[in-house]
Amino acid sequence: MGQAWGFGRYGGPEVREFFDRPDPVPGRGEVLVQVDVAGVNPLDHLLRSGPVDGLDGGRPFPRVLGMEAAGTVLARGEDVNGLEVGDAVFGFALTGGGTYAETTVLSAPNTARIPQGLSATVAATLPVAGTTAVDVLDQLGLPAGATVLVNGVGGGVGLAVARPAIGRELRVVGTGSTTKREHAEAIGVRFVDYTAEDVAAAARELVPDGFDGIVDLAGGTSLRTVAPLAQDPRNVIAVGDMSVPDLGGRFVERRVDRENLERSARLALDGLLAPVITAVHPLSDAPAALATVENGHASGKVVIKVA
Repeated sequence: MGQAWGFGRYGGPEVREFFDRPDPVPGRGEVLVQVDVAGVNPLDHLLRSGPVDGLDGGRPFPRVLGMEAAGTVLARGEDVNGLEVGDAVFGFALTGGGTYAETTVLSAPNTARIPQGLSATVAATLPVAGTTAVDVLDQLGLPAGATVLVNGVGGGVGLAVARPAIGRELRVVGTGSTTKREHAEAIGVRFVDYTAEDVAAAARELVPDGFDGIVDLAGGTSLRTVAPLAQDPRNVIAVGDMSVPDLGGRFVERRVDRENLERSARLALDGLLAPVITAVHPLSDAPAALATVENGHASGKVVIKVA
């Protein structure tokens, strides 16, 4: 038996609970992993709030929270290639196993070995934020010297996008609240504080001719405020707001396979994708970890240290 934190039914924070469960049995194409570190993401509380097609695995309640983890392979299911018992790995729990737990199952095609020199803590932040950063920048395909606006730069994904963008020699402007300024400016982002100034006017003052690309992580009204700042609306890429085509933009094309995980790990080793980890919580403090992200107060990446 191992401890896990999850939810007994769909709903708000009140449905969350700690519980003990037997080690899950890896199915076809899955590996059983002893979790060292779990990443915390906004998607975690969305999955708690209601069903999301393709991500709950049809598992019974109680379900475990969490989508990304780093740990050690304890067992393999059938048809698993490229991963062995004892391997240090990181990846996605895409079949409903959750990651806020002592053990979990990860989908093998969406799991990769942790390369030597990369810590489990950093690796646990890469499945969501790292691969998203790679995807949006590849999709934009901007040349060196181009300008990009990261709308919502202060969170884990925003900072993950900004650093490799700067590594590609792009000029990066980011929007966020006052508390997000320090981390953004520390990596070279020109910061616009949406709580203190007119975002569109301030961004236009920095880049009068309009941005070559916009990466939106905020959605809603915020997306609609910044979208007109793009020279070409097709270069507005949204990570969360599916309505972006209404503005002429595109939704991010996600690649969550092993190849993209390995690519993000190489970038992390090279210092071109260095997550800003601002809080490390024990599993017993998982409620506080998720609350920080759910309330929008997280600056950088929040992780849960399980082992």
